[in-house]
Amino acid sequence: MQPTLDWLIHHPHHSDTYAAWIHQQFHYEYAEQPLPDWQREFGDGQTNGDWNCLIALDNDQLLGGAALAKADLVHRPELGPWLACVFVTPEARGQGLAEGLIEGICAQAKANGVTRIYLHTQDKRDYYAKRGWTVLESFEAWEKQQWLMAREL
Repeated sequence: MQPTLDWLIHHPHHSDTYAAWIHQQFHYEYAEQPLPDWQREFGDGQTNGDWNCLIALDNDQLLGGAALAKADLVHRPELGPWLACVFVTPEARGQGLAEGLIEGICAQAKANGVTRIYLHTQDKRDYYAKRGWTVLESFEAWEKQQWLMAREL
């Protein structure tokens, strides 16, 4: 069966779990933010528009997600919105779920009148480049090289 994509705001019982996955996957970004604080911020972000998250579900099993974020890079507050928090569980990878989630976020941004969306990544530059994203710059953050990328919608 094909997983269903839906907005996390319709499935709030998955919010803390997804926030915990993101906190763990991108631990270097959240080193200064305790998990409960991030879970509260992420949960609030489903209603205040800061972290609108699209999730993939198999029945009610959470498989992954991606967020349309207002802000995702502290030193570039003038940029946005952002594709952020992209994550698919290891057992659900290789089925095109991430791509479906990314396209869902881009479609929502475009429907909101956005003409350009941003992301930053440290190790998925080639993945995104193959999907229409362009490198704007590289920068150092969290003691690693990062890539700032954008996609015209």
